[in-house]
Amino acid sequence: MAEKRFVEVYSQGMASIYKIIVDTQTGVNYLITFNAACGSGMTVLLDAEGKPIVTPMREAQN
Repeated sequence: MAEKRFVEVYSQGMASIYKIIVDTQTGVNYLITFNAACGSGMTVLLDAEGKPIVTPMREAQN
């Protein structure tokens, strides 16, 4: 079976849900939000310098 492209590394909330997922091929971190009343969204997480946050691959796959 092929490995998952994205892995969830953080989740918070019940009515409003926030998740951080990591692309296992690039290590780039994404924030996903979902609220039943307002919809959903996804964006790349950036550091203080405006660069994408990248998780080393071994950390993302654990």
